[in-house]
Amino acid sequence: MPTVQQGDLDVAYDIIGEGQPWVITPGGRFSKDYGGVREMAEALAERGRKVLIYDRLNCGESAVCFSGPSESAMQADSLAGLLRQLDFGPTVIAGGSGGARISLLTAARHPDVASGVAVWWISGGPFGNMTLGPHYCGGSIAASWNGTMADVADLPEWEEVVTRNPRNRERFLAYDRDEFRSTMERWMHAYCACGDPLVPGLSDEEAAAMALPVLVFRSGVSDMYHTRATSERLAAELPNARLVEPPWGDREWIERQEATADGGALFERWRLLAPQLVDWADEVIR
Repeated sequence: MPTVQQGDLDVAYDIIGEGQPWVITPGGRFSKDYGGVREMAEALAERGRKVLIYDRLNCGESAVCFSGPSESAMQADSLAGLLRQLDFGPTVIAGGSGGARISLLTAARHPDVASGVAVWWISGGPFGNMTLGPHYCGGSIAASWNGTMADVADLPEWEEVVTRNPRNRERFLAYDRDEFRSTMERWMHAYCACGDPLVPGLSDEEAAAMALPVLVFRSGVSDMYHTRATSERLAAELPNARLVEPPWGDREWIERQEATADGGALFERWRLLAPQLVDWADEVIR
């Protein structure tokens, strides 16, 4: 798999197809190789798009990095750098869940790399936002308080990045434990639901300034992590956003949980978004 260097950090990526440039960002700390991500890229490529899939810093084959005001902001800055390094030009930036947050932050912080944004499963609401801090940071904070950086590197949440990129274990061990813990606490605080932020890390001023086209897929009524109200609020507050229904219906969260429990891929349905995404892009992006 090809990589680019961002300083001393390696970022793994793949490019599928030719045509209008797109990039897909998965949620969580999932890799580009998680089931459904490549299939979505291929579905877009079949419709005349050039699609970048990549491993964010702290995911898959890419390097680990613990800097910046938040993990999402650090990953958004890295994505903007990757698009420039690959000479993609203005790109349709798309993603779901954590990938939705990173897509929005990338476009807000680096408008020169974005021609449009498409998002679904937008994390939000007090419960949805407040679960993110412990999910992403809690284990690392506890391990760094009670042990060493070797204990942090051995956490299950970091197993994939250490296994797929062995240099990452050396990177963990090179971090000062107290500095690492301070960073993780800062990152955790970025998910604070205080003030009911639209998207963690995206200010009201940044949201109001996002004049580029944004496609928002409405979340399902059963999704307590990516609430329907959050998707509707996002579409209402961004100046050039369009709210549409996804192809999987409003009970999608329960159905997706059941499919995953049966061995289905978390992102397997993303490819079904391709027709709506392409029709929207053909209409609004020049």
